[in-house]
Amino acid sequence: MKINRRNFLKGALTTLFLTGLNLPAISQSNNKKNLIIITLRGGMDGMLAIPSLGDKNFESLRPNLIFDNHFKLNSDFSLHSKLSEFYELWKIEKSSFVHATSTFHKDGQHWEAQNLMENGGLFPFKESTGWLGRAMELKGLDTNMLYRNSDMPLLLRGKHVKDFYYPTIDYYPNRNVFKQLTASYKDNNEIELNEILKIIDNREKYPFRSKFSPFKSRFTLQNHEDYLKNFNDHTLHLAKKAALLMKEKEGPRVAVFEIEGFDAHRSYEKHWHSTDGLSKINTIVKELRKGLKKEFDNTLILTMTEFGRTVKENEESGTDHGWASAILMAGGLIKKSQVLSDWPGLSSKDLYADTKLKSTINSRSIYASAISNVFDLDFDIIRKKIFWDKDLVDYSSKLFI
Repeated sequence: MKINRRNFLKGALTTLFLTGLNLPAISQSNNKKNLIIITLRGGMDGMLAIPSLGDKNFESLRPNLIFDNHFKLNSDFSLHSKLSEFYELWKIEKSSFVHATSTFHKDGQHWEAQNLMENGGLFPFKESTGWLGRAMELKGLDTNMLYRNSDMPLLLRGKHVKDFYYPTIDYYPNRNVFKQLTASYKDNNEIELNEILKIIDNREKYPFRSKFSPFKSRFTLQNHEDYLKNFNDHTLHLAKKAALLMKEKEGPRVAVFEIEGFDAHRSYEKHWHSTDGLSKINTIVKELRKGLKKEFDNTLILTMTEFGRTVKENEESGTDHGWASAILMAGGLIKKSQVLSDWPGLSSKDLYADTKLKSTINSRSIYASAISNVFDLDFDIIRKKIFWDKDLVDYSSKLFI
């Protein structure tokens, strides 16, 4: 199926990628810690998820975007009611948030901003690898086992060979893949053939069969309710499967979920993707907490998005492309419940280009701090070898155990 730019941004598909086997040598020397990234494509509205109701300008700028039943976090910030699991974790010091954060990309172009958030570099489209892939290689994690139902994201790509073979044996159980590959490669590179066979063998050891075909990336349904139920069930299934595999001692240490559909230019009441997207985040975290059991205490979950939305609602009671957004975090590696923010303010003189919330915290600093904690890597090395930015701030001691 051809997926154009607008369909991609308006879709509601959730996908899952699992990688980073905890090899015996690693598991013997270190406690296993898990890192889970939830990528929110389209530009998640940080002020919808965490409204700054303590700012006197908020209500006048968003009169139609203030929803009932917010959870109060502190005197300045609240939490959207669809993020109820985060609030339950907030009460036991296992969720936290970073507000007014983004990369330094300000022009609101999806493809450039998404590429930059994944490659972790200083310029879009200048890197062929992602910051998480580079961090995993620096840690020495096995990156060759990957379960997926779409192409590998840039975020996970490293310099070395990874599992990027598609379709997988999971979806062709009646075909003799080994025989076909051997025939195809009999006069070619035997090393590459052995690498492919190793990957398939790994997949058979860790079967990941979804009742949803990878080719049905969009479902034609009769109504909104069926559409939501289908994708909510899909999200639930993926979260359960991720928890089942990640709680194993030698199982994957890294998971990346991707949720599309946050590009909401029209009324959030009618254009349901944005608020439904918050529900999907909530579902993933809730099921991970339930499925990981005690391993949830050794897990860190973070969201990332390419940019936020405009502060002032537009004529259709929606929002346009902005700059700063928010990072949602959960897990037992959270130090305490807090909203970390150098709040820039919402008065006209405080906004960027008169419409956008300024970014006062570089999101790359947060992700660098996260991988420093989870992978037990020196922050200065991460600054130098992963993000190539000496100005990144180490928030490890403020945010994580």
